[in-house]
Amino acid sequence: MGESPAVRPSESDKEREQAVGHSKAIQPSFLFPEAARFPSTRYQGSKAKLIEWIWGQIADLDFETCLDAFGGTGSVAYRLKQAGKSVTYNDILKFNYHIGEALIANSTVRLSLQDAQTLLHPHSHTQYSTFIQDNFHDIYFTDTENAWLDQTIANIGQLDAPYRFGLAFFALCQACIVKRPYNLFHRKNLYVRFADVERSFGNKASWDRPFEEWFPIFVEEANQAVFDNGQVNRALNLDALDVPGDYDLVYVDTPYIPKSGVGVDYLDFYHFLEGLATYNEWERHIDRKSKHLRIIPRPNEWTDKNQICAAFNRLFDRYQNSILVVSYRSDGIPSVEELIGIFRRHKSRIRIEHYGQYKYALSTNGNSEEVLLIGQ
Repeated sequence: MGESPAVRPSESDKEREQAVGHSKAIQPSFLFPEAARFPSTRYQGSKAKLIEWIWGQIADLDFETCLDAFGGTGSVAYRLKQAGKSVTYNDILKFNYHIGEALIANSTVRLSLQDAQTLLHPHSHTQYSTFIQDNFHDIYFTDTENAWLDQTIANIGQLDAPYRFGLAFFALCQACIVKRPYNLFHRKNLYVRFADVERSFGNKASWDRPFEEWFPIFVEEANQAVFDNGQVNRALNLDALDVPGDYDLVYVDTPYIPKSGVGVDYLDFYHFLEGLATYNEWERHIDRKSKHLRIIPRPNEWTDKNQICAAFNRLFDRYQNSILVVSYRSDGIPSVEELIGIFRRHKSRIRIEHYGQYKYALSTNGNSEEVLLIGQ
């Protein structure tokens, strides 16, 4: 198989040494793969709890270079990195890409506690925008929290090195998610945090804990995930079909379309984080007709039941020279049988593994099985 292009965002040797040196108070200067820890995750559809099962099904396959084409949380790409593979992480959402840079492409750079604290305070030389304050009043966070977000994303934006930016941005995203009911941004529901009612979900203590306390906690988690596996790893922000290079193995975990036909739209669920990632352009992408000020929806064949089969066919054709590993749900559209039919156009040997019943957070379907399709 061909090798993936060796591309890594640049940072100077001096900066790398300084970043590692600054972190010694909270981190060893080097973490071996077995000592590194993938951060806690709150994302819808994360494979973090299934990752050892997934790895167990593919560990004996012969591959060195690999692509996680729909990277999401990065849990699969991270496990492949731990296994010593040369990993390319890709996701079409910008906020995920920055997290991929921090956790997958990054091998040495960390943020010190001092660095993190500096990001939490106003800088006299910085003129801060009030964009979040002006637009998101009473939607997701309080006025005070919105002001803090405007300030902090501006401070993070002044980090000119991609890995340092990625680490800080990861911490900011996680702090936003943990303070949200359902960990999502799919509706205007700040009132849920303050309603005096009995709750069967969520953690009010987490919602009310200040951003200033959450942020350093998640910086620490990101730092603990950094390690060098001796390979060149990278992160990309492309459509899965446009990723350059050839790979020994391609892992595929597309958005899920249940039998209802309404696909999981991650841009809608996490549009606020995507806005933070594109802060200076955010205003012109807002859907003013929506109560929760989502980003204007983008055409997405992976969430369209009428286009999904053709999309799978194109994807399998694009990577037909690679080992293909597809995570899927037994009750999805297309059906597993239909997906296998598409698979057979491109692969002569197909293995199907069943994890059994698995229920994702917030899912109401407890009867669906997790399935892994492996084509060679």
